Amino acid sequence: MTALTLLIPGGTGQLGRELNRQAQQAGADVRAPGRAELDVTSAGQVVSAVRELAEHARRRGGRPVVINAAAYTAVDAAESAERKAFAVNADGPRLLAAACASAQVPLIHVSTDYVFSGESDRPYEPDDPLGPRSAYGRTKAAGEVAVLASGADAWVVRTAWVYGVGGSNFVHTIARLEREKETLRVVDDQHGSPTSAEALAGGLLQLAERIADGQGPEQRTLHCACQGSTTWFGFARAIFEELDADPERVQPCSTQDFPRPAPRPARAVLSPRSWLAAELDPMPAWREALAAYVRKHRDELRAAE
Repeated sequence: MTALTLLIPGGTGQLGRELNRQAQQAGADVRAPGRAELDVTSAGQVVSAVRELAEHARRRGGRPVVINAAAYTAVDAAESAERKAFAVNADGPRLLAAACASAQVPLIHVSTDYVFSGESDRPYEPDDPLGPRSAYGRTKAAGEVAVLASGADAWVVRTAWVYGVGGSNFVHTIARLEREKETLRVVDDQHGSPTSAEALAGGLLQLAERIADGQGPEQRTLHCACQGSTTWFGFARAIFEELDADPERVQPCSTQDFPRPAPRPARAVLSPRSWLAAELDPMPAWREALAAYVRKHRDELRAAE
């Protein structure tokens, strides 16, 4: 990966941090700005950042790739701030894709399972019809369309239920609640694939390597999530088990019992077939990835606020 030159918008989020860490560890030349350094909704900043990436790569003999990890991910807040979410999740990717097309730099754009309705009784394939149920899902779907229609050398990678260091996520929330509450009620009728940022970042960097080598997959939309699926209730119980807590303290409830501003897809499990067909390394099972994450970050989880 030593010749790979990366720009990672959203570099201070949980996925961006992990991408930055792994890429630097592998010897890549990386810039991973947060919003304060690179606002993806600013056309001038985006054009300048992509142009600088391309020029820097040429000077160093590197191979430039942009991995867009910037996103508005506050699912419930987006219901009352859809315009703000649209700016980051749709306008931002559109600007990045246009700049990448102009500079002839490949782009990987990270998207979500929430672009689907969740009404399918089988795992979703990349070409299945979109049917987002929330403002967040609508804005992410619009971002996908903008990227793929831009003329850029671009790929969309959907993932699901991401957790990692440096962000608010389900694993850290449950770890905190395990300390604070005797019992928890967690939704048991929404299905998905919990995905560690570490595993996802590894997959995205492998894809970036392939693309930089001129061997990017023919399929332009891919699904990359940890294998298997569970519910939020099942996920919470697994977290308790990894923390050596009694999983019986976690009790199931329905979505109706726990109303939220944004509707969630009931069963938005992503099929791994596109990822495997591209001859990319299989993602780990979600339970295996969770166990590895808790082992590695047990101290941080104990201190989670």
